[in-house]
Amino acid sequence: MAMRTSKPNRDAWSKPDMGYLLYAALHSAGVLATTLLMTWGVFVLFFAAIGGFSLAGVMHQLANMSNRYLAADADRITQFRALVFGLHLIVGGTILFLRRDNLRPRDPLPREHNA
Repeated sequence: MAMRTSKPNRDAWSKPDMGYLLYAALHSAGVLATTLLMTWGVFVLFFAAIGGFSLAGVMHQLANMSNRYLAADADRITQFRALVFGLHLIVGGTILFLRRDNLRPRDPLPREHNA
């Protein structure tokens, strides 16, 4: 009796699982969107803290900042934008580091390799 040898299934490697790729893309978009919202929340919390955790204090600080922004020259505005961008990257990177367990999506349907 002749023995049959099984050939490796090359079709499984050539076709990506589009469902899982879409799931991973949606998961990544969700993680980035929630991280962006968290960074904006950190900035709101900062303004609330320097405003004494009152709405009037926050509005006073925002009015002060907007008056100074409008009175600034082009170089100063460029420096301010670079500062805000850098702070946004640092805060966002810190939040992503703290959420690093959520970056990789879990496999919704674990496959059995014993079959």
